[in-house]
Amino acid sequence: MIDFHSHFLPRMDDGSRSVEESLEMLRVSLDQGVDVMAATPHFYAFREDPDSFLERRAAAFARLPLEDAPHPKLLLGAEVYYFDGMSNSESLRRLTLEGTRYILIEMPFSRWSDHMVDEVLRLRDRLRLKPYLAHIERYLRAQRGTDYIERFLREGLLIQCNADFFLTRTSARKALRMLRNGQIHLLGSDAHNMAERAPELGDAVELIRAELGDGVLREMDATGQAMLRTVLATGDLK
Repeated sequence: MIDFHSHFLPRMDDGSRSVEESLEMLRVSLDQGVDVMAATPHFYAFREDPDSFLERRAAAFARLPLEDAPHPKLLLGAEVYYFDGMSNSESLRRLTLEGTRYILIEMPFSRWSDHMVDEVLRLRDRLRLKPYLAHIERYLRAQRGTDYIERFLREGLLIQCNADFFLTRTSARKALRMLRNGQIHLLGSDAHNMAERAPELGDAVELIRAELGDGVLREMDATGQAMLRTVLATGDLK
């Protein structure tokens, strides 16, 4: 199982507040069956430049004493918040999931525009990046009545959703329907801590297995394995 979206790096963003909490998040994720876990701390272009972000990310990762701590295989990336002109920002190539051209994009929670959707799609054409959208469930209400999400799907963008989309009673049915209809491709815990936003990917997987069977889980795993094929083949994981 691959967790494509998490915030376990200590004191990096609004995620883990300590090394101890980070290690517990990793241990719990491993116990839930997570084999690979991506660190995707928030990147806001209006707050800092990529150099500063990458320096902070490296320092946060270096704080973790992983040698004797049980943890999934780890790779570093970023959750890049949408900004106008991002398709012209060559430095975004440095914020992909390491060893790949995939980059996690967080869209605004307000209503999008044609220009915004075009800007994300141009990441492929201008920068040769492969964007995938973070936590699709958080955009659904604001995009109601538009075809923006459908357009991303038609263009072949991969869609990630969070575990709690399946585990929240009021949204579980919709989450399962979207997954069954091919509108969700990747899972993430979006874990931030061990309290109100703890890792729970394992529970979501068990619910999906009970409701839809193993086939859909194998398909998601194949998608994730294909995304990380190069880095998995070289063993270049932490």
